[in-house]
Amino acid sequence: MRSIAQLFALSGRTALVTGAAGHIGLAIGQALVEQGATVAVADIDAAACARRATELCTYADRADAAFAVPVDLANEASTRAAVHVAARGGTLDLLIHNAGYTGATKLAGWAEPFAQQTLAAWRAAHAVNVDAAFVLAQEVAPLLRQAEGAIILVASIYGFVAPQWSLYDDTAMANPAAYGASKGGLIQLGRYLATTLAPVRVNCISPGGVARGQDPRFVERYVARTPLARMANEEDLKGAVAYLASAASAYVTGHNLVVDGGWSTW
Repeated sequence: MRSIAQLFALSGRTALVTGAAGHIGLAIGQALVEQGATVAVADIDAAACARRATELCTYADRADAAFAVPVDLANEASTRAAVHVAARGGTLDLLIHNAGYTGATKLAGWAEPFAQQTLAAWRAAHAVNVDAAFVLAQEVAPLLRQAEGAIILVASIYGFVAPQWSLYDDTAMANPAAYGASKGGLIQLGRYLATTLAPVRVNCISPGGVARGQDPRFVERYVARTPLARMANEEDLKGAVAYLASAASAYVTGHNLVVDGGWSTW
């Protein structure tokens, strides 16, 4: 029987993490390298990928802890190619799709009142949030089957609950329709893949609101409605990633792990 430390260990495993150069991507990368994994840092900005890979190698004190895999997730060929770049030795053990458009994304027709949101912005968000997950899963499935691997899709509470618009009163913040629709699609895709790709395990993580300098009025309202009385921070997601990426969750698939401080319990 394995110890808890052995169950959570990822030594010798390689994880492809999209959106790895971002805020949540850093927490995911740190969790994985702490467990002994090597992280393929996938993001659209090649320089940012290289910086994050260096940062993770320094953090883990291992020269092989991370490497850069620049990718344009809106481009199918680039997305499929990234899987094979990440599988440098012909093997890949984990896929974590974390990249996605958020409410703060700067895109015409995106962070606007509903009547001003555009179909072009809707499609652009779905291309990265959901379409890329579909393409990545197709391409990575044979590798993960060989490795007894796992997929984690980073969704959101807005994939299964609607926005509470009073939180946004008198702020410049937005919650585009395509954000929730795409995250909901991602959760359902996770269920589909869990039954289709088994024994590859496929699970989702749905964070609540992550503190990142939002309007103080929004923060006050959000915190007042949250049982744990605070917004999330990136570190709150590390334990969820460590669990679902490892053998500690060997009998868990098709699950959506909600990390929201109790927001969705009301």
